[in-house]
Amino acid sequence: MIIKKRNKTELDQYEALLSRMRLDHPKFREVESEYARRKKGYIGERQVDYYLEDLANEMTILQDLNLSVEGKNMQLDNLLISQHAAYIVEVKNFTGSITFDTALQQFTRDDSTQERGYRHPIQQAELQKQRLQAWLQDMNLPPIPIYYFIAISDPSTIIKVEGNKEEIAKVVAHAAHIPNKIKQHEARGSNQQPIQHQKLAHYLMQAARKREYNLMRNYEIRPEDILPGVRCPGCGYLGMRRLYGKWQCPKCKMISKEAHKRAIYDYLLLIQPTISNRECRRLLNISSKNIATKLLKKELVYDKTKRSWKKR
Repeated sequence: MIIKKRNKTELDQYEALLSRMRLDHPKFREVESEYARRKKGYIGERQVDYYLEDLANEMTILQDLNLSVEGKNMQLDNLLISQHAAYIVEVKNFTGSITFDTALQQFTRDDSTQERGYRHPIQQAELQKQRLQAWLQDMNLPPIPIYYFIAISDPSTIIKVEGNKEEIAKVVAHAAHIPNKIKQHEARGSNQQPIQHQKLAHYLMQAARKREYNLMRNYEIRPEDILPGVRCPGCGYLGMRRLYGKWQCPKCKMISKEAHKRAIYDYLLLIQPTISNRECRRLLNISSKNIATKLLKKELVYDKTKRSWKKR
């Protein structure tokens, strides 16, 4: 059972931000570059999810789990818990070729243009294992066997090893092979009392920290830097006009009844989780309070205490 699925809230924020920043904004290129990096990582994680989800009938799975351990944040790409053990599966999305050097404890990637060193994935996973063990101890929960694997999401990535190949092969593989490695561990069983994996997973869910995504603050972008308007779903023009209960693009002449939904969603993602009638009118470039109320009522609920609208 998958009790915590991966979400793309952070990517949604990046997409909303990029769609409403001026191209000449001093932070635009930085935001664009970071978005591309994070999108690539998310795609890699979803590729691994495809294979790991085959184990959902046998194990409890938590994706993108965040815990606080001794005052430090621990983020796990995947945590699978069975009756016998817990399995940490970290995702790496590298193209070209990667090399694990077991003598120097070094990890490098060669993308045909340059060779570059990165933080060693196995050392990262080992640290996560130790922190998860510490978390269980802090929560006065019984210790359980914990194993980790490094899943290489892109099947075209060439995995090389300088040194002990068997050592690396135990924990590193392309995503398609990770479920079999976990099953091999499971086949060995365990002498300890069976783990109540669903109960433990729900306990982890309760303790999980919600990740805060505030790109505006992170990049020091002001609300007034965000461009208002309704974007045309056809040609992408920002500035559709409200005509007779519909939105019309002055550029490609496309007509839409629901183009405003994306604008409202962008506002809630980027500015604040509530929106007033006045803010809505400015955002959509309309003057009628009644029209703004009508549009908001279809998508959101009214909070009388804050005199604004929020998600249902």
